[in-house]
Amino acid sequence: MNADRRFVAIDGGNSKTDVLAATADGRVHAFVRGGTSSPHRLGYREAIDYLGKLIDGARAESGWDASPLERVEILLAGADLPFELERLGGDADSRRWARRIRIDNDTFALLRAGTDDRNAVAVVCGAGMNCVGRNECGDLSRFPALGRATGDWGGGEDLAEAALHHAVRGEDGRGPATALTEVVREHFGTASAVDVAIGVHLGEIDRARLHGLVPPLFAAAAEGDELALRTVDRQAEEIAAMVRVSADRLGLGGGSFTVVGGGGVLRSEPPVLYRSVRERLAEAHPLARYRTLRRPPVLGAAWAALDVLTGRFAGRAHRRLAAQLAEREPLAV
Repeated sequence: MNADRRFVAIDGGNSKTDVLAATADGRVHAFVRGGTSSPHRLGYREAIDYLGKLIDGARAESGWDASPLERVEILLAGADLPFELERLGGDADSRRWARRIRIDNDTFALLRAGTDDRNAVAVVCGAGMNCVGRNECGDLSRFPALGRATGDWGGGEDLAEAALHHAVRGEDGRGPATALTEVVREHFGTASAVDVAIGVHLGEIDRARLHGLVPPLFAAAAEGDELALRTVDRQAEEIAAMVRVSADRLGLGGGSFTVVGGGGVLRSEPPVLYRSVRERLAEAHPLARYRTLRRPPVLGAAWAALDVLTGRFAGRAHRRLAAQLAEREPLAV
């Protein structure tokens, strides 16, 4: 192995993109962060253009010249369907950043960073929901992850909309009274919950601000609000369903495997959700182990690159890279 072989690993999300520049011996040379690189938000070509700028930023921070890298590993939110991977991959290859460029979905970064277990399922709850899994034979399980059109529910956007939905109905009498009505009023400083709904509809309130309702939704559930609890239970059931389907597809059944949770919602481990998820998983998969990923998912993209460059699934270079990444804060570019 040539320890000087250089590579770039990217975890591209709906809100931020982390880029790591490293060498095959596990030494980290740069860690930079930018905004969203999702092709669903930027457009396909625009996403690749933006990734190119971030790669240039990581190169500059590393002091590397412009010669081709050994590998660029891109795990990207919004890279879900085969034609999307082909389109994004073809455009990336044309930029000649590296001898080998791989693009896949960002849930694989969560899966790889979360466990060395060959039998594993990863569930991400960020702005949206997604799930991937693998088994020791190399088989994969994945979902289209296009939102409600493909049956997905339970990301931060869905939880926030549910909180507003119940708040308005509780306020006008179509639904039962709920603490969520006051949660919405207080969070936005409005006289009523329906004022928030109207503000979002008219564009006077940025829809992204709804995400701030998620923590108080969990707090209301913890305090026993029935509708908040119902919403959290629904999310826990969605998580358990994704794990169940993935385990069935991969033949994991009642055997031992690891479940990794990640994304902003699961990473915060709200106790009321955490308990509900653990209970469901324990009932359906008594030998499964659940863990929350607290390290940056870009570590998974970097480890995936090292797997290829070193020919090992875990080794000294992997451990060194994880230790060095833990000591760094990303540089905004």
